[in-house]
Amino acid sequence: MKAMAMASWAANEPLRPVELPAPAVGPRDVRVAVKFAGVNPVDWKMRSEGPLRLAARLLAPPPPVVLGVDFAGIVAEIGSAVTSVKLGDRVVGGTDFSRGQRGSLADTVVVRADQVTHVPETVPLDVAGALPIAGVTAWRAVVELGRIIAGKRVLILGASGGVGQLAVQVAKHVQHAFVAGVCSAKNVELVKSLGADAVIDYGAGDPLDQARALGPFDAVIDCVGGYAGGRCRALLGANGRHVMVSPHTPDEFVQLALAPFTTRTLLGRVDGAAIRPILGAVAAGQVQVRITDRFPLERAEDAHRLSQAGRATGKIVIEVGEE
Repeated sequence: MKAMAMASWAANEPLRPVELPAPAVGPRDVRVAVKFAGVNPVDWKMRSEGPLRLAARLLAPPPPVVLGVDFAGIVAEIGSAVTSVKLGDRVVGGTDFSRGQRGSLADTVVVRADQVTHVPETVPLDVAGALPIAGVTAWRAVVELGRIIAGKRVLILGASGGVGQLAVQVAKHVQHAFVAGVCSAKNVELVKSLGADAVIDYGAGDPLDQARALGPFDAVIDCVGGYAGGRCRALLGANGRHVMVSPHTPDEFVQLALAPFTTRTLLGRVDGAAIRPILGAVAAGQVQVRITDRFPLERAEDAHRLSQAGRATGKIVIEVGEE
């Protein structure tokens, strides 16, 4: 199979094209011909830092290292015990290093059948391929951890980012809540167009100070990191939740153990069952996925660089094969 891979786990090792033997398909596995792979911050962070990098080094197949989680494509082979999908099905899913799998920056992935779900005909595969990590993260942050329902109030920090955009739409158009979003001045109109009731420009003054007039909130969802946990919790009403989407510093993890124990973070596998709710919202027209940048597989390094620069205002996808 063709893939983009690091030759070793050396820090910031470049991605280069490689040919690898395709993994065998076990009884509970499916082989998917990848058409699109999504790019997420976890992909490039795993190249240089964090606990996920350590876990991947311990659990993933030996180098060359194929990164990437999100993928969408066509089922090319199924194991003898698989009944949930059939050959030719359009599916979306996520790879899993903890199961000894290679990543999605390849023309082929082999994963367990429970790691994929069918893509409705109304959803293009490129949209589906951009959805797993960001979509599942946004859904869990708003619905499961934030416990946002109709009539609740939520503040979303980083509302114009890949996760933030989806969180705004889930909170507003699926859960029918009051949504306040924080972003830069250049993205204010974008966040308004997604459905936010109020938008705070962080360049116009401390965003948490500005948000105080709109609270108290039932959830404060930090999609960026770096905001003081105590100040976020101070904006909460009774039984409110402070949700950290991707803590990565020791100080941020400490927030989970501080009274009144209202801070939560996201853990869990991106599998077919987790993808279905947000995929259903996309199929129903409640949530839109903005794809702003596309790269061929051989330019995966450029895609990672763009994501790491933090300037993308939508999802980045890798075009692996023709749909």
